[in-house]
Amino acid sequence: MTRTILSLSSGSLLLLTLAAASPSWAQKRIPKAAGQDQCPLGYVNDLGSHCVSPIYYEVAPTNGQPCRSGWMNIGAGYCKKKTLGIF
Repeated sequence: MTRTILSLSSGSLLLLTLAAASPSWAQKRIPKAAGQDQCPLGYVNDLGSHCVSPIYYEVAPTNGQPCRSGWMNIGAGYCKKKTLGIF
C-alpha cells in the first residue's frame, strides 16, 4: 500500500511539473505554425495540418519574435532548444 501512495505522489509531482512548463513542447507531432505551409527542420509534413518527427525535440513557436537564448531557429515559425551546446 505504501508503494501505491508513492506512485500517486510521483504522478502528482509529474503533473505539477508539466502544468508549470513554458509554452514549449517536447514531442514528435506539432501543429504547423499560423501562416506556414512547410515544416521546421527535422520534421516531415504529414500532408495535413501537422508535422511529425522520429525524434523528440523541445520546440516552441516563435510568434514572430527572435528565439530565446539557448534556442535556435529551425524555420517554419519554430525554435528548438539546443542540446549539448550545439544543435
